Amino acid sequence: MAVYFLNLKTFGRAGGSSAVSAAAYRAGERIRDERSGKTYDHSDRRDVMHKEVILPSRFAADEMSWAKDRANLWNTAEAVEKRINARVAREYLVALPVELSPAQRIGLVKGFSQELADRYRFAVDCAIHAPRDFPGSDPRNFHAHLLATTREVTIEGLGSKTTLEWNDDSRRNAGLGPAINELLHVRARWAAATNEALRDAHVSARIDHRTLRAQGIDREPRPQIPRAAFEMERHGYRSVLAERMREDYQARVEARLQRSAARDAIPAIPQSLEEIRRQARENWLQMRRGHAESTPREPMERAKDDDLTR
Repeated sequence: MAVYFLNLKTFGRAGGSSAVSAAAYRAGERIRDERSGKTYDHSDRRDVMHKEVILPSRFAADEMSWAKDRANLWNTAEAVEKRINARVAREYLVALPVELSPAQRIGLVKGFSQELADRYRFAVDCAIHAPRDFPGSDPRNFHAHLLATTREVTIEGLGSKTTLEWNDDSRRNAGLGPAINELLHVRARWAAATNEALRDAHVSARIDHRTLRAQGIDREPRPQIPRAAFEMERHGYRSVLAERMREDYQARVEARLQRSAARDAIPAIPQSLEEIRRQARENWLQMRRGHAESTPREPMERAKDDDLTR
């Protein structure tokens, strides 16, 4: 069934990552990074179902070939940043419902990417991937990478940093709320957009961006194994990190079951005056019965007790 997943990741100089490399890998293309001189060739990928650069709607009537060209867009994004710790791109990784058709998944991703582009005025390079065909992979793992610039798109090129990149002081001075609110907004909007797509497809499944506790679900969230650890295990190597995460998860599950059993062992507390009276009467009768079993009585006395229980 459909599941909720949205993860935010950033690419920057501080971590040694390259936006050009990220774009080439996600789109399954061969792109040269003009800044480093490296060429990233992922043209042999066969799991890319759709790829497209989405720009803000206000440029719909303008000639924006410079931005729609993937290699040029991301080389421009790398070239415009001068700081050694600059953030060059941010990515939204989302899980796509297996219940939708390929065309419906494309419509969902394009619509959500357009919403992001219009809200933050950046370019979104979206790529939809099919589940990978290797042992241990989940055949339901349809997903999309939405790689966004950290600067606003203009007709001439990339302009100033988007409001997402501002610190909270700058946002406050501009009358904006904390940056964390933007992530919460995007998470909620992805759930809403996905549920709208499921409803339009006449699928009953729904997703929820809220925590399990907020949904009233009493279970431990399943561990999210880091990709590096996952890849190690996929290639037959042992990952101590993945094993520890699974052990910690199992320990939390067992502790939750123990707490649940302890709660069930505690008698319910009466909530109303009538329940209090009924419980008091039952307790009194049980006490009398216990006394009667230990003390011989005449038939008349037993009849009196029988009258109390009617």
